[in-house]
Amino acid sequence: MTDNVKNGREIIGIVVSEPQNKTLVVETERLKKHRLYDKNYKVNKRIKANCSIKDIVVGDRVLIKETRPISRFVNFKVISKVS
Repeated sequence: MTDNVKNGREIIGIVVSEPQNKTLVVETERLKKHRLYDKNYKVNKRIKANCSIKDIVVGDRVLIKETRPISRFVNFKVISKVS
């Protein structure tokens, strides 16, 4: 299941919901710096990812990788479950 994406991003996030059979919604969190006030703040993003692994449920931490477009909103695949 290895894709030939040279510069695909790998992101760790938490599974928030399972809208369809093989699709998961993964929420990621990162720190961003305010350019004027120089303060760090959190930015959350929800990413839809394709999942063929059966034992992943809501609340698990997963590693997702950017791939070719699978559907209109899905551009990531779940690689593994992170403990």
